[in-house]
Amino acid sequence: MATQTSFLTSLVTSFVVFCVLMLVYFILSRRPGNAPVYYPLRILRGEDGAVAAKRRGPFSWITESYRATDAEIVAAAGLDAAVYIHLFTAAVEIIGLSALYCIPVLVPLSSTSSYNQQQLRTTGNFTYQNFDNLGMANVEPNSRKIWAFLIGMFYVSMVVYFVLWRSYRWVVDLRDREIASSNARPQQFTALVRDIPKPMGKETRAQQVESFFARVHPGAYNRVQPVYNIKPVEKLFSEREDALRKLEHSEAVWELSKQKGNGDGERPMHRIGFMGLWGRKVDSIDYWRQKSEEMKPKLDAEQSRTRHDLEQDAAFVIFNDRRTAAEASQVVHAPHALFWKVSQAPEPEEVVWNNLHIHAWNRAMRRIIVSVITFFLVIFYMIPIAFVAGLTTLENLEKLLPFTSNITKIPVVGAIVQGYLPQLALLLFLFLLPKIMMVLSHAEGFPSQSQVVRSASSKYFYFIIFNVFLGVTIFGAVFSNLSSVKILVQQSQLSANKVVTLLGSKLPPVASYYITYVALRFFIGYGLELSRLIPLCIFHFKRKFKCKTERELKEAWAPGAFTYHKSIPNDLLILTISLCYSVIAPMVIPFAFTYYVLGWFVQRNQALNVHVPDFESHGSMWPHIHNRILAALFVAQITALGYFGVKEFLFTPILIILPVATVIFYMFCKKNYYPSIVVVSLWTAAETPKSRPSEGAIAYEYTPSCLQEGHPGIRDRRSNLATQFNSTINAVV
Repeated sequence: MATQTSFLTSLVTSFVVFCVLMLVYFILSRRPGNAPVYYPLRILRGEDGAVAAKRRGPFSWITESYRATDAEIVAAAGLDAAVYIHLFTAAVEIIGLSALYCIPVLVPLSSTSSYNQQQLRTTGNFTYQNFDNLGMANVEPNSRKIWAFLIGMFYVSMVVYFVLWRSYRWVVDLRDREIASSNARPQQFTALVRDIPKPMGKETRAQQVESFFARVHPGAYNRVQPVYNIKPVEKLFSEREDALRKLEHSEAVWELSKQKGNGDGERPMHRIGFMGLWGRKVDSIDYWRQKSEEMKPKLDAEQSRTRHDLEQDAAFVIFNDRRTAAEASQVVHAPHALFWKVSQAPEPEEVVWNNLHIHAWNRAMRRIIVSVITFFLVIFYMIPIAFVAGLTTLENLEKLLPFTSNITKIPVVGAIVQGYLPQLALLLFLFLLPKIMMVLSHAEGFPSQSQVVRSASSKYFYFIIFNVFLGVTIFGAVFSNLSSVKILVQQSQLSANKVVTLLGSKLPPVASYYITYVALRFFIGYGLELSRLIPLCIFHFKRKFKCKTERELKEAWAPGAFTYHKSIPNDLLILTISLCYSVIAPMVIPFAFTYYVLGWFVQRNQALNVHVPDFESHGSMWPHIHNRILAALFVAQITALGYFGVKEFLFTPILIILPVATVIFYMFCKKNYYPSIVVVSLWTAAETPKSRPSEGAIAYEYTPSCLQEGHPGIRDRRSNLATQFNSTINAVV
């Protein structure tokens, strides 16, 4: 679809931009003042960021990423990050092993065929380029050479099964080692109870839960931590927190004015009207101090009311040992399974407090409604995706936007527009989707942030498969064959078989588009990820113009966590493209291999130096990744089934074995490995830890910050887990 000139132009310019970004990273990452941007995780662990910056050479990030062990990755960024990075390991193995057959066997068979040349002589609107001669499209229909491609499809499928089987075992073993470690965590002694029935008489919710579990788990039950409706108290807490932050900021501004001038300095003033644009002018320090003092009694009263009157139909139950907690989360506790639903408690940092009280029937209805909304969202976005697909050739661009014909006639401009415009427009349309998916997933009623992220990732993955992959492929073929479709309609020959043949004949040219897309992702995407230009600019802007207090300075360089709900679907999209075209157009493989190898190094560097996890779910993301890789393989197998049929190969029905094998492999893994991820085995939980948190500490962890006694009133916005580290940021900046 893309011309050879635009294809090469996009690759060369992407590589040049990547080299520039690498040079920028090397220069800026060595400056001590930029250490909070490039080494925030090291600083949070107590290391000297300035020293770390000076010691690094141009390729230090590569050597450190390569030498880091799995244990070091887990210690630095958590098990979730290690599992996410293993996605790249598995993809490298799948694509690398597939290349051992597809490149040396299938490419020579394609290049020695001449079907494209025959089509060029007999078909006036044929659009294949020299690059397409290296794919299956150049092989004559019903040729004996197609046997090699059919064997290749079986070989690639076996490679995926083997790698996924080994990866699942690796994740389970790593998860068991981490959970059975000597340092026990609060969630290992805790179970989450939902759908609690109404208490009898004047019995409180805490008394009801205590009497129930004291009977069901005698001797092992310790205490209960009720769940409350925290919306009213959270609103007051946030308002007082905002007042305390502004008071702290105003006092810092006053202190800075004393340092700049003589005397008592200049006390800050502000207007109390809308956004400070009008209204009475007041002393900021006095105003915010009075505001926070006035809200303290209201907050105390609301906290007391919440603890006494706003208990909800959920609770955290704390046990004396880990084994009982694991056992309780795996069994039915009541004669009616709709009540007293007990599950493993999420980590305190990832609890979604406002979802805990939602009943089972309500959760079911929410998920149905969200599924319907997601379905219509996919349909709605097909319109702009179809438009983007039409921009993949200059001819289609001129048809849709006639005024661009004069501009695209300039060779350099035409090459750049055709090489970059479709990919950039596609990325723009996809920018808002992850946020929408997170909102929808949160509304489903999941109790933990990791479940919300997995649900959003699942929605986004299927969205980009149906819209980006299938949408661009199908609509790109339609736009390239509008004249042929019109002829079929005029001749009353528009049938399912004719349409499939027409579309199938145009599928391979899309490979050039996807190669450009993959190159843009790993050259530009990873270049920006490693150079961190945007976070660097934001940090220095805030530091110079906004940050006045130590707290504001710490929060200005908050690195954030891995955005799994966005990154995993996009990474799996590249793997889907690779699997679908590994046999049909094997030249996709080197670019996909480069994407995952470079991503493996970059993401390991980010895990060791940059990203601070918001939560830890102990690798519960892997079943989601595993199933989506199988879904990608399933799509590839169905695609191959259709394309081999287009090639009029008589033995195409043999490929039906592969989708069936994929379903069987999925069921095998779900039965044998998935339970080890969902729950903690009793064998692992029975390990005696060297240290464990006290029951009081566990109860405090499972109390929302707006209800915690002795809370300073201002929460750490850097990360949910940032408070576990001692920061030395002041010595650096």
